[in-house]
Amino acid sequence: MSERELYRKRLVSMADLTPAHITRILDTARVMKGISERDVKKAPTLRGRTVINFFAEPSTRTRTSFEIAGKRLSADVINISAAGSSLSKGESLKDMVGNLRAMNPDLLVVRHGASGAPEMISRWVDCTVVNAGDGRHEHPTQCLLDLMTVREKKGTLEGLNVSIVGDIANSRVARSNLIGMRAMGMKVTVCGPATLLPPRAGEMADRVTSRIEEAVEGADVVMMLRIQTERMEGANFPNIREYSRMYCLTAERMKRAARGALVLHPGPVNLGVEIAPDVAEGPWSVILDQVTYGVAVRMAILYLLLGGGLPEQ
Repeated sequence: MSERELYRKRLVSMADLTPAHITRILDTARVMKGISERDVKKAPTLRGRTVINFFAEPSTRTRTSFEIAGKRLSADVINISAAGSSLSKGESLKDMVGNLRAMNPDLLVVRHGASGAPEMISRWVDCTVVNAGDGRHEHPTQCLLDLMTVREKKGTLEGLNVSIVGDIANSRVARSNLIGMRAMGMKVTVCGPATLLPPRAGEMADRVTSRIEEAVEGADVVMMLRIQTERMEGANFPNIREYSRMYCLTAERMKRAARGALVLHPGPVNLGVEIAPDVAEGPWSVILDQVTYGVAVRMAILYLLLGGGLPEQ
């Protein structure tokens, strides 16, 4: 995708972005964070633009941050959920989207349980489409906020060792981060039970292991993922207690990480399952920083996709 296309059409996959695109987004997000730190958290940048957030799956962080991002840039923001839409009355997704298209929005943010739904919707509409998470496929804006968090804390991305631990097979966050982090020169290890690793894990990551101790050893960044029971079919491990014993990130295990290592988690966090409370709330954790940077990144995405240049601080 060319830079012009990036600013005009869509963001449905991290594969849509080059390293130069990613750098531009992160640089713009840094400026946007400055807007959020003012007493008056408002800029007129997208005044007159209409953004529709269509969330067919539950969400707290992503939905709220997209809404805040649009409003801080003065866009008109409309939120739609599946339960409150005509989908609950039997209307097809295509027909519902066709009606939204007829209202002439400028940008449509889509979260959907079906992998590929934002890609399909982007073919049905004339406006810009942003993927806010689709099934097991991808979650590109989460990847971008993760990259921003690491870059702001570490000063660089290239050459860092990252370990992603947990339910890799069902995680759209893992897929987007594997694409985006490797594109930015980071070395990525994936770790989890064999039943929760995708078949092509060895092609997707630089290293694959089923031992969390091995994954954490020397890591600059450790990203923990929750078990996505809503996307599982059948039993993938004996029980939660056994999973926690084998894969919970504890303070003792974090001692193996590199000095100054960061702990990330896309949320929601299940304390005591994939991450111990003293780690989630400890000196390694940048989980709440991810939320803060999420607003800035989504402001940058909306701004750049709708054709803006860098705003004044």
